[in-house]
Amino acid sequence: MTLRRMNWSFVLVTSVLLTGCETNQFQQEVQTEEAAVKLANETDAGGYELITTATLKKMLNGDDEFLLVDAMPTEKFETGHLSGAVNFTFPKKVMVDWIDTTMGDKTQSDFQTLLGENRERAIVFYCGFVKCARSHNAAVYAQILGYTNV
Repeated sequence: MTLRRMNWSFVLVTSVLLTGCETNQFQQEVQTEEAAVKLANETDAGGYELITTATLKKMLNGDDEFLLVDAMPTEKFETGHLSGAVNFTFPKKVMVDWIDTTMGDKTQSDFQTLLGENRERAIVFYCGFVKCARSHNAAVYAQILGYTNV
């Protein structure tokens, strides 16, 4: 193979690789955008405040009292969770109604007992992923039950 052919082959391979990377980056950006818009829409519909990981870290390091609820399945909670969190598992698909069969052995009354009597208490729900609806479901049902600082 001549040097000229090698150069054109190199240019062609490099172009394909660069184009592939740009497409992959674009696809990742589109996926991030879709997740962000979905999360923003769910948050807006749920009527609760969305906070960042940095804000939660400040809250955890601060003196303010709040309830921290991990909405992941119990087995995931047992393998690791944020310090001070309590567990109440919610399904990962967006819930329209509380259906006891989708909640295992947990009832709305159990959830309300966990949240406590003070409906103005700050409550933070989290799950493992940005796209996960578990924390959304928990926040929505806290709002339905009359909790105002979710």
